[in-house]
Amino acid sequence: QVQLLESGPGLVKPSQTLSLTCTVSGDSITSSGFAWGWIRQHPTKGLEWIGDIFSTGNTRYNSFLQARTSISRDTAKNQFTLQLIDVAPEESAVYICARRTGTYFTDWGQGTQVTISS
Repeated sequence: QVQLLESGPGLVKPSQTLSLTCTVSGDSITSSGFAWGWIRQHPTKGLEWIGDIFSTGNTRYNSFLQARTSISRDTAKNQFTLQLIDVAPEESAVYICARRTGTYFTDWGQGTQVTISS
């Protein structure tokens, strides 16, 4: 059974870089047929997809966030990392990592609250 666990700072200052890591157990992030993604849930909005990294290492991003987003991975540690630069207070949210099987995210981490505030 795959498990995903987010880690990173819970407080980031405006205009700085948000960096979160997802540690995966129970499966390899290089297993073919899967993608690994980041999603966020705002307090008053629905879920917002941020981007994915595929088992090949290729990435794709939400077009609205693409200019500020980077997802990378460390295959030795079986981790993938989100970096979002120049964050704003309205980007305070629960950030969640997940495994995608085809179209849908089928396995989710518990999520981590990130607050953007000075």
